[in-house]
Amino acid sequence: MSGSMKAIVKHHRGPGAELQEVSIPAIREDEVLIRVKATSICGTDLHIYNWDNWSASRVHPPYVFGHEFSGEIVEIGDNVSNFQTGDYVSAETHLICGHCPQCLTGQYHICENTRIIGVDTQGCFAEYVALPASNLWLNPKDLPTDIASIQEPMGNAVHTVLNGDVAGKSVAIIGCGPIGLMAVGVAKSAGASQVIAIDLNPYRLKIAEEMGATSTIDAGVSHPVEEAKKLTNGHGLDVVCEMSGHPVAMDQGFKMITNGGRVSILSLPTTPVTIDVTNDIVFKGVHVQGITGRKMYETWQQVSRLLHSGRVDVKPIITHHFKLEDFEKGFQLMNEGKCGKVVLHP
Repeated sequence: MSGSMKAIVKHHRGPGAELQEVSIPAIREDEVLIRVKATSICGTDLHIYNWDNWSASRVHPPYVFGHEFSGEIVEIGDNVSNFQTGDYVSAETHLICGHCPQCLTGQYHICENTRIIGVDTQGCFAEYVALPASNLWLNPKDLPTDIASIQEPMGNAVHTVLNGDVAGKSVAIIGCGPIGLMAVGVAKSAGASQVIAIDLNPYRLKIAEEMGATSTIDAGVSHPVEEAKKLTNGHGLDVVCEMSGHPVAMDQGFKMITNGGRVSILSLPTTPVTIDVTNDIVFKGVHVQGITGRKMYETWQQVSRLLHSGRVDVKPIITHHFKLEDFEKGFQLMNEGKCGKVVLHP
């Protein structure tokens, strides 16, 4: 397909982005072209939009960014046989090499040569996106396009929470951004006895309650470690999922975990974090996990089943819808913390 399309372009090495008219991407033999129906803004996109130290060291403008979406296949490459035009899809955003030691042992989600759509390649904040067919996920036809667009970040939440047992356990979610809010719902649906949501933002703590949090802690009002200990009869939490990326919050997570507990870290601190390794990890016998991406494609199956069964209802998290042209309103709301998930519609 030839012609031009509207796209949000990270146009320079600095804050902001521009809506531009760019060429519709051409596809290779193993790729498909997708007409984007909905695309949601991620925290990673916010880093790129604001142009922090991480984005300055990673991305190379000008290019189209964005990586969460749902859409319809409108063109297929000559070597694509498992999809057809008209299919309704979303996509795993990690492009893997297939030949590193991790890939050869089935650990595709930690491929040492991973590239990320919309970070290292052209993204989906556009009317069309071209992707390898091997990265596609076929959606149920009745799944709303906005919910389909947030399956990728929901996969982060599922991977973080379910990378260990949570049934009957006390779980804290530190950081109630959209993925943290999804994690609240996942932990509750998986049978956690307590789900404690911790944040500084009352707006998002309210959504956490809607997602099933049994308790919320406003870290600007109460001391999270003290409150978490009170809620667990002084023993501390069985599982802590760190989603905030704030050095103080991360340190608090290790102080509120019980002996032998699990701390799973999805967040990306932008500055070094000081942790009392001796007392808060070693002497406690704590299990520490770094979480990246989603297990390919085990996590996608879990996400799809949780949504289809109704065990996790993500509708309270999707708080705003905008046309692609109004993307700046979405980024402004995210910077102000006055939203859950923001979805753009080309």
